[in-house]
Amino acid sequence: MSGLFVTGTDTGVGKTRVAVALIHALRAQGMRVAAMKPVAAGSEPGALNEDVSALLQAANVSADLRDVNPYSFASPIAPHLAAQQAGIRIELPVIVAAYARLAAAADVVVVEGAGGWRVPLNAREDMADLAQALGLPVVLVVGLRLGCLNHALLTAESIDRRGLPWAGWVGNAINPEMAVRAANLEALQTRLPAPCLGVQEFSPVPTQHADAPDWLQLPAKLVS
Repeated sequence: MSGLFVTGTDTGVGKTRVAVALIHALRAQGMRVAAMKPVAAGSEPGALNEDVSALLQAANVSADLRDVNPYSFASPIAPHLAAQQAGIRIELPVIVAAYARLAAAADVVVVEGAGGWRVPLNAREDMADLAQALGLPVVLVVGLRLGCLNHALLTAESIDRRGLPWAGWVGNAINPEMAVRAANLEALQTRLPAPCLGVQEFSPVPTQHADAPDWLQLPAKLVS
């Protein structure tokens, strides 16, 4: 059994778009793919979080929503603050147990984090602690805009300090007018300690891939 942990250099850099693309690419390899968004913040009353909905639509393994999304909050704020407002403490063992149930029913579980790599989850733990608890190879989504080099390299440094395995990184074009994008991509390819799995072009609306995207190369270990 295997999985991927999709994180980002910041919030709003396209983690869900990349996670959905990974799911469809894995499905095209004939795999049973489950999706997981351990913590989601930001949804209308009585409605499913948009990221969770997109992941559920992409996956081909049916699962209990409480396992797919153990913690969901209405306010679109940092997870630990949303949890405080709701009078709840986010517990990593709860998420790890939910992941284990998903993994038992799937070949691969694509787990999408919330916010950036070090966003707090409770008073002591953050998203990096969750990634370490799950022990999955990391896919880093780099939002391609001014400042992405610093954000990506600092995040990669933190991932390496945790001793976590890399699956690779994806560039997501969130600014269609980014200056010298090609040079920035070259700098990322030179400096990041993991292979580039692809670059997703800018789209003004969220994309739902019906087929495996042609820009994405799956991590070799998942298709070998």
